[in-house]
Order: sequence, then structure tokens, then C-alpha cells
Amino acid sequence: MSTRTYGQYCGLARAMEMVGERWALLIVRDLLVGSKRFTDLHRGLAGIPTNVLTDRLKELEQVGVVRRRLLPRPAGSIVYELTEYGGELEDVLHRFGLWGAKSLGDPRPGEIITADSMVMAMRSTFRPEAARGTRASYELHFGEIVINVRVRGAKLVVEKGPLPGADLVVQAGIRIKSMMTGEMTPAEALRSGAIHIIGDPALLTRFAEMFRIDPLPQAAAV
Repeated sequence: MSTRTYGQYCGLARAMEMVGERWALLIVRDLLVGSKRFTDLHRGLAGIPTNVLTDRLKELEQVGVVRRRLLPRPAGSIVYELTEYGGELEDVLHRFGLWGAKSLGDPRPGEIITADSMVMAMRSTFRPEAARGTRASYELHFGEIVINVRVRGAKLVVEKGPLPGADLVVQAGIRIKSMMTGEMTPAEALRSGAIHIIGDPALLTRFAEMFRIDPLPQAAAV
């Protein structure tokens, strides 16, 4: 466990001691998408030194959030995955990520997006109540990153990679956030060239209804 303590008998203080170190929650985020080898984690967390990743994984193992598993032959490699206890962080990270997304402006210099971060973004912004009666599939392109989204009523599946036969193919940049917050309508996004699609434009409207980010309150805007 981290040596950082807060001297308080409090669930939040204990949680911060366990997963509050730098990079820890991003490691959990990527493992929520699926188990990974050390090299996969390092590749997906651009900027993390290997020694820091080693330390964070060791700390997360010690507190029962992460475990190692040896894959059967012929792979035979070690992967990291979340324990059942660690998996309980999924709802927490969805809500935390959605809260932070309200403050996302344009990317800062050097900031990138990853396939894992986009998978989690789709999961956290999904509004099941708005998806009732919907059966639709989407292939989303963010530059070289491709993920796919399948909606079956309140059930959502988001995975990395293309989806042959998707109902709608969406070529989107960072400005997709403006559509998801309601700052830009789907029709405006298409007219402006911020988003390009292959398929029925009505499905883009449904997407904007099902995947939403509440705008930042005006008093908190910077």
C-alpha cells in the first residue's frame, strides 16, 4: 500500500490511500476495458515511466484491486486484471469521468486520446433511459482509433475495433463533445464538417440523445 495516509477513519480517505496515487485510476480505467500485459498498459498510458507503472501495479495488487494471471500456453505471458473488488470501481470511474468531461475544452499540447479512454467515455456517457426501444450499432472513428458501440435498449456493448455491417459509421474529431453537450446539434455538426457519417442521419440524432455530457455550469466555467 502507498505510504501516503491521511490520519482519518473515513472511507473516502482510505480509498484515496489505495487508489489516489498518480496514474492509479488510469490503470484501473484501462483494466476495466480488459486484462492487459505490462507492455499493453505501458503503451496505452503514454508518458508513464516503467518504474512508476511497476510501483502502481504492485501497490494495487497489495490492496486487492489488481491481480496477475498467467495465460495458458502457447501464450504463457502474465496479464494484469481487476479483482472483483477492483471491478467495483467501474461505476465510480464512470461518474468521476463524466464529471471531469464537463471541463474538457480543446486538447492541451501533447494530449492524446486512446482506444481504452474512448471505450470508457462511451460507457460513462450512455443514458439507458434515453435508449429504450432502440436497436442500433455504430462504428466510431477518432483519427486512427476505431471503436464500436451496440445499443439494445438499456443494454450497451462498447468494444475496440471496427464493426462490419454497423448501422452508422461516424468519422468524428474532438468536436463530437460539442454535440454530446448540446452546444451543437447533429445537423450543425454535419453541416460544419465536424462529423462525417455513412448511413442515416437520424441515427446520429439518436446517438446524441443516448450519449450525453451535461454542460459545465456557467458559474464554474473557466
